[in-house]
Amino acid sequence: MDQEIIIQKLANIETMLQQQNLLRKDVLNLNEACSYLDISASHLYKMTSQKLIPHFCPQGKKLYFNRTQLDEWLQRNRQDSADEIETMAANYLLTHKRK
Repeated sequence: MDQEIIIQKLANIETMLQQQNLLRKDVLNLNEACSYLDISASHLYKMTSQKLIPHFCPQGKKLYFNRTQLDEWLQRNRQDSADEIETMAANYLLTHKRK
């Protein structure tokens, strides 16, 4: 029983180290990008073929991704919170009063 717990904890440590290594790399290969984005390889291939996600294909075969560009891509199309929308509406009403 204790051995199983130790093996599980070591597996968790290994996973955390792999995730930490991804954050240190500037350029990710396909598998690393899939792990980073938490999507399947087939889905990532589909997005690259449709040019929906920034990527590099230096020799026409292997795909690479800039981690910073992936972060920017992930953060596109931000949705405002209900509080932000209410604040914007209140500000609009204050600045555009009827005369």
